[in-house]
Amino acid sequence: MNSALLRELVPAVIGVLGRRGADFASAEDAVQEALIKALETWPDDPPHDPKGWLVAVAWRKFLDATRAEASRRGREVAVDAEPPAEPGAAADDTLRLYFLCAHPDLAPASAVALTLRAVGGLTTRQIAEAYLVPEATMAQRISRAKRRIAGRPLDRPGDLATVLRVLYLVFNEGYGGDSPDHTDLAAEAIRLTRQLAALTDEPEVAGLLALMLLHHARRVSRTGPGGRLVPLAEQDRSRWDTGLIAEGVAILQAALARDRLGDYQAQAAIAALHADAPSAAETDWVQIVEWYDELLRLTESPVVRLNRAVAVGEADGAHAGLAALAEVDPGVPRHAAASAYLHERAGDLERAADLYAEASRAATSVPERDHLTREAARVRQRTGR
Repeated sequence: MNSALLRELVPAVIGVLGRRGADFASAEDAVQEALIKALETWPDDPPHDPKGWLVAVAWRKFLDATRAEASRRGREVAVDAEPPAEPGAAADDTLRLYFLCAHPDLAPASAVALTLRAVGGLTTRQIAEAYLVPEATMAQRISRAKRRIAGRPLDRPGDLATVLRVLYLVFNEGYGGDSPDHTDLAAEAIRLTRQLAALTDEPEVAGLLALMLLHHARRVSRTGPGGRLVPLAEQDRSRWDTGLIAEGVAILQAALARDRLGDYQAQAAIAALHADAPSAAETDWVQIVEWYDELLRLTESPVVRLNRAVAVGEADGAHAGLAALAEVDPGVPRHAAASAYLHERAGDLERAADLYAEASRAATSVPERDHLTREAARVRQRTGR
């Protein structure tokens, strides 16, 4: 059975139920029940019209639930065939679902879960496994999200920036994981962003897709044996996926040609410069600093300012980098790690070792903590301590 086809049909089927009068939460529940039925029956008896089959079964499930709650209010609706859809209706429904699932009233974690369920077609169990939480916990999160947006129609305009932020959260959540036993959230985010790019004509959607592809291209080189973190400068570039890099660069160039720069395009441009360098030593750091300047102008983000300081240290020397870092709030995540790196490059090994140790204590993941601990030990060994 083609599970990819099932997942692609989910938004269109939810849209059909919505046009027939179902609210989002009830439609999504009915479609999930239809998917379970499909998993049970399709391997032995595949339908000739998968979408029509899902629509018919999901609509029956919705009617059964509605009649049970309303004590058979007398709703009489045909269930055997899908009414003729207007041209582009399926695409419009999918786009509206993106906006609805990424509603600003939802917490980011809830928006991510709902997007994976309603747009991505993943089951609650798959999402729970991807996030390493109990299925019941994820089911509660999704139920709360659906209650939060209950009654909102599919035809409300949405906020594209929120949709893109949710998709990037999905990607980042999966980017560091390599377990084949769980849903690959990074690959799922790329699939959904490709879908969104086909539905919209916004350069920033293309920018986000390019950014994901360029990062994903070097994913296998980011970790070593036992999940050991491998910094960018030490990665084996022969393992990078040149096909994904070429695709990401082409998508980015087309987006930049539209002359409507956004922060995802600027981030992708930085990633492209890293991907284009034959080695870490040959990286065009001067141009990377220029792109960070553009990114700062767009976002005024303290994290961007931190990353820019490191880039300045590569382009103009460690002391210039430390001067730029002095303008960054020390409370910004990874400030100590950046400072340690720049102090080491400046020759202040004692200070660098202490800062690496400080950064390891503040690390938010085990691989990052272990990497910084090793860096502290390595620099201390150089000092003779």
